[in-house]
Amino acid sequence: MDTQKFTEKSLSALENAHSDAVRRKNSELSTVHLLSALTFQENGLVPRIFEKMELDSEKFTQALESSLKSLPTLSGSSAGRVGASGEMNQALVRAEDEAKKLQDEYVSVEHLLLALTEEGRKGPAGKILAENGVTRERLMGTIQDVRGGQRVTSQNPEETYEALEKYGTNLSQRARDGKLDPVIGRDDEIRRVIQVLSRRTKNNPVLIGEPGVGKTAIAEGLAQRIVRNDVPDSLKNKKLVSLDMGALIAGAKYRGEFEERLKAVLKEVVDSDGQIVLFIDELHTVVGAGKTEGSMDAGNLLKPMLARGELHCIG
Repeated sequence: MDTQKFTEKSLSALENAHSDAVRRKNSELSTVHLLSALTFQENGLVPRIFEKMELDSEKFTQALESSLKSLPTLSGSSAGRVGASGEMNQALVRAEDEAKKLQDEYVSVEHLLLALTEEGRKGPAGKILAENGVTRERLMGTIQDVRGGQRVTSQNPEETYEALEKYGTNLSQRARDGKLDPVIGRDDEIRRVIQVLSRRTKNNPVLIGEPGVGKTAIAEGLAQRIVRNDVPDSLKNKKLVSLDMGALIAGAKYRGEFEERLKAVLKEVVDSDGQIVLFIDELHTVVGAGKTEGSMDAGNLLKPMLARGELHCIG
């Protein structure tokens, strides 16, 4: 197994599976250990996939625990020497094949999960998945939904999946749910923002003012108007999303990691064909944000899209 071909999350899952097998004093590393490690991985992709598939988590966890308890154990000096089972080795080979089929450059956690479904009812992990309705077809559909048509081109691809949901707040949805306070005394400013947004070109309004004067409130007021359909036809049914620059930058320690996250967000906005309006609070903070040696800052990533009119933005 070439570890260079695996993503950080898939290697972490394999390490956790091995640690679990050692802790339980099992005689070998089984595919059930891997399935358990994938299912309970912190900030992992598999828990999100299972959530979207509306899996009965209690039933699934019980089946996993029951299968793990039934595995043979070792005692004495042999305990702790855990080798991979034949099924496990086959699953890793299948995972590499799955990555090639999807034209991905690295083996990610979703490839490992797909490989486990291919095990069928003959293998312990495949049996649990089949009994809980996790078929290859359902899984492929959910994976494509989560990935949004993206390929695995780095060792940390999960950072770019559902990026807008992760790094943004849907103000339109919050307005629909009644979670935004009413905006009073800002009608003129909201009307002016709507006027600028409705232009064909140069349609990205910038709100200028001291911190705390109510720039964010104008964006929230616009979201409430969109929900009430109190806007021109060009803005009806649009989604206003507030971008969280802090979340984008947080934890991006490697060169290019911040760029990847922001590009994933911008790609989702562009792919929406103008249905998403991006609100960047404290716009001046994007200049120099996330810049490391040899990489571009947020401002330089935004400029070309704004110039081409691909990005609808309020700052």
